[in-house]
Amino acid sequence: MKKIAKQSLMVVIAAAMGLGASVAQAQTAADRVYVIDSRNEVAKSGAGLCWRTGFWTPAAAANDPAGCACDKDILPKEKCEPKATAPVAKPAATPKPAAAKITLAADALFDFDKAVLRPEGKKSLDDLVAKAGALNLEVIIAVGHTDRLGSDAYNQKLSEKRAAAVKTYLIGKGIEANKVYTEGKGEKQPKTGKECKGNKKTKALIQCLQPDRRVDIEIIGTKK
Repeated sequence: MKKIAKQSLMVVIAAAMGLGASVAQAQTAADRVYVIDSRNEVAKSGAGLCWRTGFWTPAAAANDPAGCACDKDILPKEKCEPKATAPVAKPAATPKPAAAKITLAADALFDFDKAVLRPEGKKSLDDLVAKAGALNLEVIIAVGHTDRLGSDAYNQKLSEKRAAAVKTYLIGKGIEANKVYTEGKGEKQPKTGKECKGNKKTKALIQCLQPDRRVDIEIIGTKK
């Protein structure tokens, strides 16, 4: 009976050794030096140690995908610890464009009901050009406005002509044409509200509506 049991045990050991040899052979072909189980993971002992094949050497372990996880203390430090990368320098913050809004009375730029710049108006625009010259200019926005006297259509065209006259002058002073944007708002955005009564072109009403006749000019750019 003991003889039969002993023979059975020898068969089991032989089978195990044969299996180990076939696994080791397959792993060697795949350049693996640790025993891989059916889940394609490294087989470990009860103490958590990786099972090595007969082909294991420190050099071979360094090339095995599981080498650092199984034998980190044995392998070269540079093999298992990623190289420290130099911190990536953050790009310098781009200065935020600053905007300066200047409101010029249309009466200071033009004669009443006209779109031709007066000498005094040109001087005001010269000051504006000097301010723009101190910036890395992005855009100048000129928006013309009128009072409510006259028809909507007439006032719209007048506001556009005044804004265009400002642009033409600025271009003549060296401002790039593609950096000057113009728009006419006509009588749509009055500043006086309901303060001024009546619709007749009396001197008092014209004077009361003066704040509505204006050109809003906005300069946008960054400091040099």
